[in-house]
Amino acid sequence: MHQLEIRGLKAAYGNLTVLDGITLAVERGEIIGLIGPSGSGKSTLLRALVGLLPPGDGEVVLDGKPVFYRNSGQLRQVRDRLAIVFQQFNLFQNMTVLENVTITPVKIKGRPRAAVEAEAKDLLAKVGLANKLAAYPDELSGGQQQRVAIARALALKPDILLLDEVTASLDPELVSEVLDTIRLLAADGMTMLIVSHEMGFIRELSSRVVFMAGGKVVEIGAPKQIFDAPREVRTREFVSKILRH
Repeated sequence: MHQLEIRGLKAAYGNLTVLDGITLAVERGEIIGLIGPSGSGKSTLLRALVGLLPPGDGEVVLDGKPVFYRNSGQLRQVRDRLAIVFQQFNLFQNMTVLENVTITPVKIKGRPRAAVEAEAKDLLAKVGLANKLAAYPDELSGGQQQRVAIARALALKPDILLLDEVTASLDPELVSEVLDTIRLLAADGMTMLIVSHEMGFIRELSSRVVFMAGGKVVEIGAPKQIFDAPREVRTREFVSKILRH
């Protein structure tokens, strides 16, 4: 059984179709790299999966069970199982690093504070921020803030982590520390869907690469096949341009 299945998924902003029949199956522990030109629907797909943009037609299936996004109870369950990290850090500026990571499990999930704080400290140590528990976001670099955002998502204990251009707003010298954190998660077997313009990283880490254009999946394959020998003309055009620059 696939951990996640996307079957003919469609979504639109008003009259503008942004996802046009996306079909993709993801296995447990797999890392899916999503690439393509701006406006191809990569980030929209991640937003649709967590219900930020309700899908129109099509179906999303988690561990064999269809998801009904317009049912508030099911939507909460989906957000328990899928966590998303955005390009913007979205940290609470008036809270410490530890408070940012623990607030949702304690306040929304109602979990015991002591247990949550112990787990949060472990997560922050894992992402290299054990010495920043009492710091505030404005005392951190961009890379450190993004690592806090990743730890905050992991504190929800998701089955699948969605990463949406998490290095796009960082200075180049800070990108590597965030990518190293994602490598650690990959080594632990976390299922991830990653939208990124860091093509070397996508090639290195992905189990499979999905090339999207115009709201459609154009081609899916192993990283070597997509980057070295793409089958589709549109994929070849894209890869040839990014490899030249």
